Amino acid sequence: MFGENLRMLSAEYPSVAGMCRDLGINRTQFNRYLSGESFPRPDVLHRICQFFGTDARILLERASGLSRASYDLLGHPALAGFFGGAPIGVPKEIFPNGVYRFVRRSFIDEEMFVMGLVLIHREDGYTFLRGYEPREALRKQGLSTAPRDREYRGIVMRQEEGLMMIVTHRNSMACSFNFLAQDTSFQRNLWEGYVTRTVRERVSGIRAARMVYEHLGDDMTTIIATARTTGLIAREAVPPFHARLLRLDQPFR
Repeated sequence: MFGENLRMLSAEYPSVAGMCRDLGINRTQFNRYLSGESFPRPDVLHRICQFFGTDARILLERASGLSRASYDLLGHPALAGFFGGAPIGVPKEIFPNGVYRFVRRSFIDEEMFVMGLVLIHREDGYTFLRGYEPREALRKQGLSTAPRDREYRGIVMRQEEGLMMIVTHRNSMACSFNFLAQDTSFQRNLWEGYVTRTVRERVSGIRAARMVYEHLGDDMTTIIATARTTGLIAREAVPPFHARLLRLDQPFR
């Protein structure tokens, strides 16, 4: 029954090879599912059900008799081949879980820099980001410094040359697009890239800036010591290696 259901559901897609790439399943293994030679592991079955918008009854009941489940946004057929399993699946080998320190130029005061901490964690096959804006930066703008208003979250996805992150505050009050690529030097715990704000063009302030991420892992002693230095910092306080990657004397292009 599972093989019959897969054949019916996959008939909607013009390319089985492309569908397998989006599912993150080897074509040979997918053929074994179609022929009934093998069944998927629970995590693979979950991925297949999400992709086709159904549930685990696909193993036992005809798909034509099953009500279609609500689609996950990034797995919706309208985005098949553009999002799906490939960009969503971020291997820990290329971007580990844990706490990261980031440094970038301040959007409000170009003479200052922002140093902060974010947590990268994984749930249900997705890679998420969570952090808090520095109180001092919000206070200078006359904005609330309550933890609920300072918090931001985002999703991490793969691109051909690195990682992209879409980050937003609660209720999408402020958003940003981030791109990171791993530094090619001997220090494998550094990523460099840029961040852009989704705001209108203004006379003052900048909308894009270079950014550096440093993986601190889960060493609480290091994390706590780093947390004491976060917030708005002067140029002289930017760590030397971070300053080199930020190319402070070169305009951002």
